[in-house]
Amino acid sequence: MATPRLFRLKAEVVARPQEKPATNFPIARVWVDTGVFHLDTPFDYSVPENLSEHISTGVRVQVPFGGREVEGIVIERCQESLTSGRIRAISKLLSAHPVATKGSLELIEAVAQRWATHAFDVIRLAIPPRVAAIDKTFIPQAVTKIPNRIPTSEQSFYAFDPFENPAQQILTLIEKASKKGSVLVVAPDEKDLNEIESLLEVNHLTYLRLDSSCSRAKRYENYLKAINSKNCIVLGARSAILTPVANLQTIIVYKESSHEHFEPRSPGFNVRDIAFIRRSMEAVDVIFAGFVPSMELSLMIDTKQLRFINHAFKLNVKAFSSEDGTLLPGRIFTDIRKALNRGPVLFVLPRKGYGNALLCGHCKNLAQCSCGGRLSIGARNAPPICTVCATVFSEWSCTWCNRSKPYIAGRGIERAAEEISRAFTGFPLILSFGDVIKASVEASPALVLATPGAAPRCARGYSAVVILEGIKFFSHPDIRAQERARELFFESAAMIDTKGSVLLSIPDAHPVTAAISKWNPGAMIRRELVEREEVSLPPFVQSILITCPAAETSQLVSGIHKAIVDSRLPSSVKVLGPTPSSKGLSKIVLYSPDSQSAHVRRFIHELQRRRSIAKKELLTVRVDPYSL
Repeated sequence: MATPRLFRLKAEVVARPQEKPATNFPIARVWVDTGVFHLDTPFDYSVPENLSEHISTGVRVQVPFGGREVEGIVIERCQESLTSGRIRAISKLLSAHPVATKGSLELIEAVAQRWATHAFDVIRLAIPPRVAAIDKTFIPQAVTKIPNRIPTSEQSFYAFDPFENPAQQILTLIEKASKKGSVLVVAPDEKDLNEIESLLEVNHLTYLRLDSSCSRAKRYENYLKAINSKNCIVLGARSAILTPVANLQTIIVYKESSHEHFEPRSPGFNVRDIAFIRRSMEAVDVIFAGFVPSMELSLMIDTKQLRFINHAFKLNVKAFSSEDGTLLPGRIFTDIRKALNRGPVLFVLPRKGYGNALLCGHCKNLAQCSCGGRLSIGARNAPPICTVCATVFSEWSCTWCNRSKPYIAGRGIERAAEEISRAFTGFPLILSFGDVIKASVEASPALVLATPGAAPRCARGYSAVVILEGIKFFSHPDIRAQERARELFFESAAMIDTKGSVLLSIPDAHPVTAAISKWNPGAMIRRELVEREEVSLPPFVQSILITCPAAETSQLVSGIHKAIVDSRLPSSVKVLGPTPSSKGLSKIVLYSPDSQSAHVRRFIHELQRRRSIAKKELLTVRVDPYSL
């Protein structure tokens, strides 16, 4: 007898009944997370009557798009649609709390245009991800709107004083600015944020923190509080510059020239330029703080567009030239020994590791692997190893002269520690680099070695700061090398105590010696500005870096040149490249005068849109990148 089969229920999909559109302002203009570059314009959706009360500017909604449900941000409510044809309805209200304001949405649009990108690339960085639990419990405060202020002329660069902790000086600026209203402080990394945060807590100042060190829920909650608080201090990393802080009166950018203020992902913005955009839109005061201004701000200071605030100091600075290639020049020993009698001495070295480059001790040729990689030594008595394929050469010999006498040319901090500890015996040795970074050291005599950015603080200051192999800090090939080296030298020099000295292993005639001695980098910066203007380099022109597959490079460069010939691009645009990059990619650099840069950016944005329409791989575009 056959076994009877079970009944199978027949499923039927029934269309959701269409909700009645809202009576007043039935259309919502929405930025939609399409995931497609060329679909970067707002789309109109009808507002259901049952959601009308909650849908306003800045709320998150779910909308149908291309056969799927996606997230969107409401830009505005309208009485009529600008598009013809069928208008679909908003599916769901994702959050009743607005996560953007009219002003912040205008800022996002301006940033998207400025960096030739999709608006939702900016939104992803500007607005933290939604957390449903916070949405349910958060109660917004009633914020009293202040009247529009007359645009202020306050934009300045505050140069840090030596002998005082920079974070303490930032705290003074915050306390002064908070009397006017809300303050937004943007710092480059977690270490700097923690330092400022600890001072705010010691002084019992209430603040909101917005950076990746916060949990997802805490960051979202603080973001909502920043929008809804009457007056507050907001402390965050680079993406915090886009936060719509209620009653914002002052923006403070800490360590303005740091590379951490440049977003490495799309849209590749930088904090400095967004601060200027916000000032033009919101009439807020903008204060940049650091030891040395970037070249962009230096040009503004030189042309009187930016106020430079600094104080005159006289520091004891000595330069020692190392002509024979030794780590410690002969005349520097006496000053270091005197300083060790008073307290700790900080040594700043350019590289971590042990031996980063290996030469033949006989013919001085660079030691290389058969794959073309350079050889390095990881520790004392360790065999050379290839930096590319990791081949170990237990019995190394020179491929040129067959001698087996290695010479370590690129000293790392661990190799330098051996030489310095042998030169100054009897003192404790403290290393701070890589994964082992010391936050602070005691004020007792010691040898403290650190790589750039890893120097620990000493509460009373160091009795001497020694910068070794100083010329190598200025010898990097990128355009920011001089700027970065100046900032490092000044920041390191500021760690001495009031009686301390700065000892530089650098040629006597180098201008950084006089600049630190007078605590004013003006002469060095002006000379570099003149050199850059002569050859038309940033900041006198705007740069756009384009990275694309090497196979398409020739066609792309030809197309850009044709656009110049056809007057679709200004004739003043310079095209440099292509130059090979990594992994089968090539780079092209465009230079254009500032007066015509908006035209060039629109061209690049349209180029990206057309590639997207043709389903080609998008170019990687960086407008005003940190380094070239």
